[in-house]
Amino acid sequence: MDIGKQWRHIIDSVQDGIIIVDEKGCFVAANQTAQWITGYTEEELKGQSCRILNCTGCKIIGKGKGKNWCGLFSQGLIREKKCLITNRQNRTIPIIKSATVLFDDKKEIIGAVETLKDISENINYKNELASIKRMYHIDDGFHGIVGRTPVMQSLYELIESVASQDTPVMILGESGTGKEMVAKALHETGERASKPFVKVNCAALSEHILESELFGHVKGAYTGADSDRVGRFEAAHKGTIFLDEIGDIPLSVQVKLLRVLEEKMIQRVGANKSIQIDVRIITATNKNLEQLIKDGLFREDLFFRINVFPLTCPPLRHRKDDITLIIQHFINFHAEKTGKNILGITPEAMRLMVAYPWPGNIRELRNSIEYAFVLAREKSIGPEHLPEKIISHTSGETGSLKYLASKDTVFNDPTFEDTIKLGQSEKEKLLDALRQTDGNQSRAAKILGVSRITVWKRIKKYGIQLK
Repeated sequence: MDIGKQWRHIIDSVQDGIIIVDEKGCFVAANQTAQWITGYTEEELKGQSCRILNCTGCKIIGKGKGKNWCGLFSQGLIREKKCLITNRQNRTIPIIKSATVLFDDKKEIIGAVETLKDISENINYKNELASIKRMYHIDDGFHGIVGRTPVMQSLYELIESVASQDTPVMILGESGTGKEMVAKALHETGERASKPFVKVNCAALSEHILESELFGHVKGAYTGADSDRVGRFEAAHKGTIFLDEIGDIPLSVQVKLLRVLEEKMIQRVGANKSIQIDVRIITATNKNLEQLIKDGLFREDLFFRINVFPLTCPPLRHRKDDITLIIQHFINFHAEKTGKNILGITPEAMRLMVAYPWPGNIRELRNSIEYAFVLAREKSIGPEHLPEKIISHTSGETGSLKYLASKDTVFNDPTFEDTIKLGQSEKEKLLDALRQTDGNQSRAAKILGVSRITVWKRIKKYGIQLK
């Protein structure tokens, strides 16, 4: 059998795409799978530059042939590199590419053979698997976001619906609701997942610094600009840029940002040359942009450009049923981080946590668990380990716990009647009630007409030790 004559049937039977290019990067051949992946027929590809696939894994030099054409001819070999190509329908296809340079008898480069493996189905499978896990509560998290309530399930579905598109998304919600987590989930679920995710906190930067951060600058653009600098938009090329607190961007920067979004070109500060960029833009704010527009502080045209698909992160008080899950998530996280053998939270402490309104949302809850980890010594977090504001909320009291009073008070004379004397201070009343009840905090609370938590809080406040 003459295998040489059968090479065409052999490569067409291979499940991976196979393409052959000459030393100038022009297509010579493509098997059936490669035609299916790219959307082009072999006749349409032949003679065309490999640039038409816009492969993100190629370093095109374009100044001749062989090593002067692309980086592959210099390297000689590429193994399983994750890339994105653009097919004939202008859709982005994730692939894994391997390539080998071809030489003639004189060791001169005559071209290269590349294999392409379409992994888009694998990505779709992962997303479907994540949906199934959430449906049957196999996994509590969605790209790091914890929650099973209907309002969160709806948010996950919206994220999956828009993630695969480049539609601008604006994430709305109160401070601490997890807007950055949602932005990351959008990036990781979409087709740009393998590319950079760049965050910019617009509220943390002054007008002058913000422009340089976003668009970069050239050497000498202003005092202190000692060298060229790449901006965040350039750094996010082919990936996602997340503009957090976009409501704080000054009007002068808003004008330039709008131009970038419309023209997909940026210009470094101090330069007159434009640079083409390809980024997916996600924004977030906890401000009312429509009111800012009325006040003349935010451009209406920019608002409509970025608010194509709004997503709202619900506050924690609207998803109370998720609190137990989130608490356990943070307990597991801090247990691993600190090495403490803390396994959970007592029912009494959990009731306090659920009853609290959480104005700071997830961020405040996370900080509260971290606070409790500092104080806790046993395997469970109790009420005594929680921040004072959480305890005070239930009793309707405010103020700070102070551990400044005497530490040597001893209850050893239970000879008082169940009454509180007039004119006594708060501490004296507490001491009397505890002596009458042999230190029973629940009974003492009834005598004082307050909750048991208030009694416990006052014991801590005055440094009383029960014996």
